[in-house]
Amino acid sequence: MLLAIILAMGATIALQKAFVPKFGLDLAGGTTVTLSPVLLDGKPPPSESIDQAVNIIRARVNGNGIADAQVARANDNIVIQIPGVGQQEALGLVSTTAELRMRQVLAVAASTNQPVQMPTTAPTPTGSGAPSATPGSSTGSTSSPSATATPAGRALSSALTAPTPTPTGSADGKNAKGGKKDAANADAKASPAPTAEPSAPVDNDPLAGQDTSGIDPALLTQFRDIDCTAKNRGQGLPDDPNKQIVACSDDGSARYILDKAAVQGTEISGAQSGTDSTTGEWIVNITFKSKGATQFADITRRITTLPAPRNQLANVLDGLVIVAPTIEEAIPGGSARISGNFTQVTATALADQLKYGALPLKFKQSQVTSVSSTLGQDQLRGGLISGGIGLLVVVIYLLLYYRGLGLIGVASLGVATVVTYSTVVLLSHNAGFRLSLPHIIGLVVSIGITADSFIVYFERIRDEIKEGHRTLRSAVEVAWQRARRTILVADAVMFIAAIVLYALAVGDVAGFAFAMGLTTVIDIVVVFLFTKPLMSLAARMRFFSKGHKLSGLDAERMGRTRPAEQTLQEA
Repeated sequence: MLLAIILAMGATIALQKAFVPKFGLDLAGGTTVTLSPVLLDGKPPPSESIDQAVNIIRARVNGNGIADAQVARANDNIVIQIPGVGQQEALGLVSTTAELRMRQVLAVAASTNQPVQMPTTAPTPTGSGAPSATPGSSTGSTSSPSATATPAGRALSSALTAPTPTPTGSADGKNAKGGKKDAANADAKASPAPTAEPSAPVDNDPLAGQDTSGIDPALLTQFRDIDCTAKNRGQGLPDDPNKQIVACSDDGSARYILDKAAVQGTEISGAQSGTDSTTGEWIVNITFKSKGATQFADITRRITTLPAPRNQLANVLDGLVIVAPTIEEAIPGGSARISGNFTQVTATALADQLKYGALPLKFKQSQVTSVSSTLGQDQLRGGLISGGIGLLVVVIYLLLYYRGLGLIGVASLGVATVVTYSTVVLLSHNAGFRLSLPHIIGLVVSIGITADSFIVYFERIRDEIKEGHRTLRSAVEVAWQRARRTILVADAVMFIAAIVLYALAVGDVAGFAFAMGLTTVIDIVVVFLFTKPLMSLAARMRFFSKGHKLSGLDAERMGRTRPAEQTLQEA
């Protein structure tokens, strides 16, 4: 079984071509960002708000808890240390400090005033309620096969599908988080919807043919003038939940007029990425608190029968629209899902933005500094040398003291090393784990934990043999029954200590605790699936069963004067 596990891990590593783990800030370098709160009244920020912001930002940049990004409070500032590759993505999460709000889309257009084609009709989206087609209305996600709307026949009662926000009649999925990065590919694959026949080009007015009723006149001018292709397209601007606003999509591909906030980000209790069990596509599942569930049900019930784009519900974070799905039907029950052109990376990113979208304060980046990895590489080299020396000393001790029996211990250490390294590599490339010096220290310390387990077993075997009335085969089995309890208790105590330390500590100490807990679990696996079976096999070998002088089980070492053949003869 252990061999199958090792082969599976090795095959996964080979397929991913990930033979070396990713390193943390101290080994690979990275970026240190200092955030300072922005307060209009000049008063110091509340201490509770700073602490809450630290927790939220830590969850953003280190969502799975083991990515080794460090977030700490320094007086009224927050200092974030982001290791290695992926700094820009993490900086984007750190910079996103406004509260998430859900707003109905009132109007939508491309980011610049270019002549566009307006479809004459829009297909009926899947779900309850059939929106009436209005001339000049922009299409939703069902306007083209390339937008991944839920097709008829498999609609879920709580389904959200990604729309096509631009009124060009092409399906680019740019307002779906998973689709915007593949906009070019989506455009190339898009084919005209069978019921949407383009009319003649209209003028450059982005509101031409759209329903502007109920929109603040001042916003119409702002909507026409805004340039969402600019570097500064409104991110970080005040977002009053009680007012209509003009906003750009976060990739700058579209502009929106949005209604007052229908649901606040604080009413979201959780968001998680996953795959649809039927289609295998990546989706994002959202759950709401009690008040938010009611608000979400009300807004979806109200807009589901409206013509596009007013049947879209935009999610606005830090002044930018991160996704604006079409509502196919009323969604009660406090949960919903978003689908459409997602990959694992983009679905996870959207889930994190929805889940950690609310901060109690607004911050600005007061300092951004690059961190060199030169010192860390020297320390890594020293740590590896120290670990190698320690492992060599343990091997020499085992061979001198246990002789042939020590070979089983050395083999156990070797297998534990292979499993540990493979686990670290897989976690690094699939779970955001980054190897740092505290992790290495924890892994080196684990050499003693692993050695201690099979030493306990060996000593129990020797004790059984010294009693003089057990064969080696029976001694191996009886000793295992007694040693197993001791090994499990010792590892359980070590694992509990690692959990407590990991839960209460942060940064380097948490990294050490994680490595210690990981190797404790690996120790149990190796002892149960390798050391014990190998010892049972060795007991059948004449070299050990007859008590050869180099076996470590000879009569002299057992403290007996009777010949080894008489003491260790097989039943």
